[in-house]
Amino acid sequence: MHLFENLKKVFTKEPYSAREAQEIAHIYSWGPVLFQVCRLMIKYGILQMLHDNRDGLTQEEISSRTGLSAYAVKCLMEASLTAHIVLIETDNDKYRLGKVGWFLLNDAMIRADIDFNHDVNYEGWFVLDKALEEGRPAGLKHFGDWTTLYEALSSLPEEVQKSWFGFDHYYSDHSFDEALALISANKTRNLLDVGGNTGRFAMRCVEANPEIEVTICDLPQQIKLMRQAMAGKAGSDRVHAVEMNLLDEKTAFPTDRRYDAIWMSQFLDCFSEQQIVSILRRASAILDDDNRFYIMETLWDRQDYVPAAMSLTMTSLYFTAIANGNSKMYNTDDLSRLIHEAGLKIETIHDRIGNGGHSIIVVKR
Repeated sequence: MHLFENLKKVFTKEPYSAREAQEIAHIYSWGPVLFQVCRLMIKYGILQMLHDNRDGLTQEEISSRTGLSAYAVKCLMEASLTAHIVLIETDNDKYRLGKVGWFLLNDAMIRADIDFNHDVNYEGWFVLDKALEEGRPAGLKHFGDWTTLYEALSSLPEEVQKSWFGFDHYYSDHSFDEALALISANKTRNLLDVGGNTGRFAMRCVEANPEIEVTICDLPQQIKLMRQAMAGKAGSDRVHAVEMNLLDEKTAFPTDRRYDAIWMSQFLDCFSEQQIVSILRRASAILDDDNRFYIMETLWDRQDYVPAAMSLTMTSLYFTAIANGNSKMYNTDDLSRLIHEAGLKIETIHDRIGNGGHSIIVVKR
């Protein structure tokens, strides 16, 4: 398995002493409620209050400012103290913001993850065992009778949609400029954006290049959201749409124009291995030998830091329990094998794209 050097230092040997391992295991065992403590410290504005009052606040002052009872504040603050989210001054019993609390409050990635995990995943993960055993998104039942989350997305509660898109957009938006430079270097004029979602990358393309035309392929529900998001925006007349169910192996990719390249961003991780091979084979049928696929994924084994790799392997379990029951965040070896099985070859891999976590795999027939 491909591992970046920082991961090799951790994943190939035991990183903890027995005492440290026991402490971490205790933290994991209380993970669900610890997550909620972190979320509520943000929701009630307590972390922000401590951030703004560097000299600290007493429990009584926090209770007065939040409107929470003394009991509620005491429970939250004591839990946060033992989790090193906050610190305490023993001479005056004032709480101050700890480093962990600072990152919970200010790190945009962590905030996106918290909202996503609470609004989209939390209740569905209760039946993760059923999803793993049955190969279906058993946790999606929480939202209704859907086969996959993608069909349900436009019908989900507004807060759930907001958190899902906030998570999805955070991890893709930071990579768009570098991806555009790569695609533009090959003088792409007609781009097929497969799984284009709400069209954010397509809009970035037409805004940056007045000569490019982009066609988005996606489910009808997603195309509807895309058209709503693009309505009235300059350049949207050069963004076209094709409604198609990519899971239907009889469905061919569009041939209404000659496409120079195919773009797939955070897309293949939404499918099983067999489905990925089918999609790549059908997509390659509409390209010439000198055209390219640009596949952008967050491959967990190509991350520089352990928390990034862990976040991605945990995201795999969102796909298991909520999204579709059979896809995941792939590693380099697995995705490379599927690309080759589809009759394609990898030309190059560009790492550390955008905020550092993405890789763009350039593929040819």
